[in-house]
Amino acid sequence: MARGISFALWALSLGQSAFAAPNVSPRAGVGSLDSWLSAETTYSLNSILTNTGSNGAYAKSAKPGIIIASPSLEGPNYYYTWTRDAALTMRVLIEEFRNGKIELQNVLKDYINSQAFLQTVDNRSGGLASGGLAEPKYNVDMTAFTGDWGRPQRDGPALRATAMIDFGNWLIDNGYASYAKDNIWPIVRNDLSYVAQYWPQSGFDLWEEINSMSFFTIAASHRSLVEGSAFAKRVGASCSWCDSQAPQVLCYQQSFWTGSYMKANTGGGRSGKDANTVLASIHLFDPEAGCDDATFQPCSPRALSNIKVFVDSFRGSLYPVNNGIPQGKAVAIGRYPEDVYYSGNPWFLTTLAVAEQLYDAIYQWKKSGAITITSTSLPFFQELYSAASTRTYASSDPAFNAIIDSVKTYADGYVSIVQSHSANNGSLSEQFDKTYGMSTSARDLTWSYAALLTANARRAGVVPPSWAAAQNNQIPGSCSNSGATGTYQPAPINSWPVLSSGTPGTPGTTTTAATVGTSTTTTAPTSTTTGPGQCTVPTAVSVTFDELAATAYGETILIVGSIPELGSWDATKAVALSATKYSASNPLWFVTIDLPAGKSFEYKYIRKQTNGNVKWESNPNRSYKVPATCNTLTDVKNDTWR
Repeated sequence: MARGISFALWALSLGQSAFAAPNVSPRAGVGSLDSWLSAETTYSLNSILTNTGSNGAYAKSAKPGIIIASPSLEGPNYYYTWTRDAALTMRVLIEEFRNGKIELQNVLKDYINSQAFLQTVDNRSGGLASGGLAEPKYNVDMTAFTGDWGRPQRDGPALRATAMIDFGNWLIDNGYASYAKDNIWPIVRNDLSYVAQYWPQSGFDLWEEINSMSFFTIAASHRSLVEGSAFAKRVGASCSWCDSQAPQVLCYQQSFWTGSYMKANTGGGRSGKDANTVLASIHLFDPEAGCDDATFQPCSPRALSNIKVFVDSFRGSLYPVNNGIPQGKAVAIGRYPEDVYYSGNPWFLTTLAVAEQLYDAIYQWKKSGAITITSTSLPFFQELYSAASTRTYASSDPAFNAIIDSVKTYADGYVSIVQSHSANNGSLSEQFDKTYGMSTSARDLTWSYAALLTANARRAGVVPPSWAAAQNNQIPGSCSNSGATGTYQPAPINSWPVLSSGTPGTPGTTTTAATVGTSTTTTAPTSTTTGPGQCTVPTAVSVTFDELAATAYGETILIVGSIPELGSWDATKAVALSATKYSASNPLWFVTIDLPAGKSFEYKYIRKQTNGNVKWESNPNRSYKVPATCNTLTDVKNDTWR
């Protein structure tokens, strides 16, 4: 169907939550950003878990701990696990775990076990010690993907090391140091060995299109080597290859600077204005660092100049959805202005990345108590605060708060764009159409949800631990790109304790890890509380209701039931389902709702027709009991209209 016709029909539906068409979803109603984020963060976390094997509703065929990129099987097929996407997502889950969601621990353990196994899977990039760690993606059953692809992608090992080190440091800080040493360090050591050996060699960028040196890959490599050296010491080991190569990687990192922006890749024939660089800046964010150019901190003059040049490349006529938006106001952001993939559209994760860098910068300015404007960063500031000049504004200066407020409003504008183009039920795809603004490409993209969660956290002033950027920003007088050889050895898959926050030094009982290659699940004892030797029964479960119901354009399927979460049988309070996965052969409507664990209730589906009339499905009432079992966070109810 022509997209223009789809949009017209959506407009005629007068705000209904969705319509029966594949890969297209309506814009959500725009209300308070704070209230939307409150709901959207819950939805995003649940959606990540839904995309995680093997308990996730959309990842049932995936091995435990395997994070799929998207449930989309066609147009495009993203039902694989990418090392990069999974590692970035795992960092989000670790951050949630650090901030109190102790019930996520089995997901983290399963991920670590799965990566120990994947490191040993021979693939078209090589084996464990011969380049195979840079294989971009794997099948969800943890077998090698053997098709043609843009390989190698050298950011994967670096990003995975950073994620695991984060969790490893938590283990050490909370009395589980032996597990950091035995379960995590062997995996991290392999990845650090790869980074130190192969960083001087070209590879495909994070968009899998250009085979050259990539700024994002180099930046991720430097951070991983710095963290790797420190983590090695904490577990009683050493990483000489980290120590020798980290300064050289940082030295090479400076070569991407053009004078006004970071050129994303050394090859490819494009302008180099690319979200690659903004994603690098937020990955390098260190809450304890100053506005340092060398490590490309979000508040640094170079990073601010870069973000302005990058954002400006999307202004004007490139995207019709941005038409008429003046300088200094947020616009929809894509990967790079020359993009043609799926006709070249804005992406949710890149739009959110711009917001996140700005929130990071605000945090750093507030922490330092000053904003220093240089000739490099002046154009960025003048666009948002016309009176800006090249000097330092102390926090006691009224202009300091005026600048902070302007940047905060500007950053919120990017999140508001995501709000206005998301589906009413909260789902985030990979892209939204550059002309009509509706979701397109892969649905329920895991990275989109991860980006929403980190942007929201930074907006709230919640930041990750320091990676010691301020102590590792000295650039050598000359660069060497010879690399160094580390140590490769298959990592064991060991047992895990049941983790408990707040009781460092008193690990709980261990759980048994299954055989490598068969399954990597861990079995925890049943309990209703969290503590040493116990597992977690969640207080709420994210239940996905899948309803097969053929509909006409403008019709909506809703669910209503006997509990308040489903409207207490009041049709005016029924919960609308989404049709973003609807097709003629699979007329699927769905919604995910957080429900109290153990709750029993009755429910029905109703059909809201184009004239506003409501049609109830036939009797009897349906019944359901929400699971209340150990570590069950999601469930799916499959129904068909009757």
